[in-house]
Amino acid sequence: MDFSYTTHKNTFMAPILLLLVLLMPALQMTGAQSVGVCYGRNGDNLPTDTEVVDLYKSNGIGRMRIYEPNQATLEALKGSNIELIVTILNNHLQELTDAAAATNWVQQNVQPYAADVKFKYIAVGNEVHPDAAEAKYLLPAIQNIQNAVTAANLQVKVSTAIDTTLTQNFPPSNGAFSDAANSFITPIITFLGNNGSPLLANIYPYFAYVDNPADIKLEYALFTSPGVVVQDGSNGYQNLFDALLDTLYSALEKAGAPNMAIVVSESGWPSAGSDAATTGNAGTYYSNLIKHVKTGTPKRPNGGIETYLFAMFDENLKTGDEVEKHFGLFFPNKQPKYQLTFG
Repeated sequence: MDFSYTTHKNTFMAPILLLLVLLMPALQMTGAQSVGVCYGRNGDNLPTDTEVVDLYKSNGIGRMRIYEPNQATLEALKGSNIELIVTILNNHLQELTDAAAATNWVQQNVQPYAADVKFKYIAVGNEVHPDAAEAKYLLPAIQNIQNAVTAANLQVKVSTAIDTTLTQNFPPSNGAFSDAANSFITPIITFLGNNGSPLLANIYPYFAYVDNPADIKLEYALFTSPGVVVQDGSNGYQNLFDALLDTLYSALEKAGAPNMAIVVSESGWPSAGSDAATTGNAGTYYSNLIKHVKTGTPKRPNGGIETYLFAMFDENLKTGDEVEKHFGLFFPNKQPKYQLTFG
């Protein structure tokens, strides 16, 4: 950039341009932190936590989601400046309906690390369904963890992570929580809204596609459709990710939370285990998702979408269908499965 000119105009502009140059590293860091990656540990061949954190840093990944407050992970995160979602799994929800237990959880798992680890969200429960045994414990657990966080004066948002099976109707503008889910989720949404917390949502076009390949084209799920696939009033949908997310926004509106933000706490595509689960499809999905979430959806077009890719590694001890073991962006030996830029 040439600052050699000395006219009045350039004398005025030079300090501004110099300021932009100086700010460029900070702007690049902000971009690098726009996409996070979930770090699951269900494998017997994974790197150490210190190696994992180093891998995040070397790839410019500025956000992480973990599924339990593992001490080794939290120690490795100290001083890393990586923003963190820590999850409380469903089998712990009942015990956290006791306020003292919730206080103890925060005192053990957050407070000792809070000065050196950038806790951003506590996800109380992951994909709890209204018919699950844990459903009745979810709201009291959220309330107690929120009270404990407030009492400790911690700047951490408390929420829960849902999946898109709680919603129904089509197109996205008709989105609503299902009759079965409505009485379960609405009080939770009201509590989150009263505390200024976003809703966390796991959004998987892959599962929507494989569940209904007759009506959903692969290109629509992979962000590769050449044009609008679904026209919904003035909003045109070229990809399934936006349609799923906007359906949730519509459901929030009908639940009395029209301004609530959604953080996409998981989204990914497996590379093996089914016909659609190929390395090519997965690489296409992740690459396009990273680019896409820098902007909003047709319903909420202004601003990026905070998104966490699932997941950092293939996890060979995952239960369920074979695809569950193949969501990794990296192999357990830390080599990348795809050529991705996370900024």
